[in-house]
Amino acid sequence: MSYEDNPKSIKYYVKKFFLREASFFKDKVIVDFPAGNGVTSKLIQNVGGIPKPFDLFPEYFNVDGLDCVRANILEGIPMPEKSADAIICQEGIEHFSDQYRSLKEFNRILRVGGSLIITTPNYSNLRSRLSYLLTESERYGSIMAPNELDSVWMSDQAISKEIYFGHIFLIGVQRLRGLARLSGFKIKKIEKTRRKSTSLLLLPLFYPFIYLFSWLTYKKCLRKNKNYPKEVVKEVYKEIFKLNTSITILTDGHLFIEFEKEKDADDVGQSLKSIHKEFGTT
Repeated sequence: MSYEDNPKSIKYYVKKFFLREASFFKDKVIVDFPAGNGVTSKLIQNVGGIPKPFDLFPEYFNVDGLDCVRANILEGIPMPEKSADAIICQEGIEHFSDQYRSLKEFNRILRVGGSLIITTPNYSNLRSRLSYLLTESERYGSIMAPNELDSVWMSDQAISKEIYFGHIFLIGVQRLRGLARLSGFKIKKIEKTRRKSTSLLLLPLFYPFIYLFSWLTYKKCLRKNKNYPKEVVKEVYKEIFKLNTSITILTDGHLFIEFEKEKDADDVGQSLKSIHKEFGTT
């Protein structure tokens, strides 16, 4: 059975998503980064989209009729500004050392209103939270905490001076949401993936405490924040509260989020206010 047809693989849910949304993505320019072996680029092509595959190591790309271009996210994706209708970053964000800068680069090449689709191992589910508490690793009992022996997935200096790290930069839903907002994106939809049995077992035990503490924090911060209009504060904090108490987030094995580009990254700062004193003020 191929990965894209195996419900245990994230590729299965990506395939379901593109097949379901085929009419929306038809004739759209869709960047696939990192493209890996090309399974998703081929899928995009099959639903009528126009795939643009990029990868740090394009030597592993293997799709007849498609060329994968070498690209390092920190140096920029070789595409003009606002030239893509959608981007899929499948199992990539957890390998990027500068995720904020990476999201800003995605913003640069994506048109306003376009989709940024991100999948990544779910570091916010209960299994991962417990694992981090016990061993500071992503899976207790089977994987050591990030280290120089196990966390270098690819380092072929003859091809690239960059190191392709493993899951050193795992990111939870709250930080991903925050960095996305600061880069000009908003959450459009969260897709469900495969539930983790360990997380389901932990849910009845921990969920009442998670909900209670999330609610108390929400109410306290709602009263405390005076920097923004009350309706703005309520909208932002309510979204954070919902993410923190979402059964899907707490139990699914992967995060699968479709973001929408709301504005250019360079325009985000115009709506932000400092919580500390501005330079030159007393």
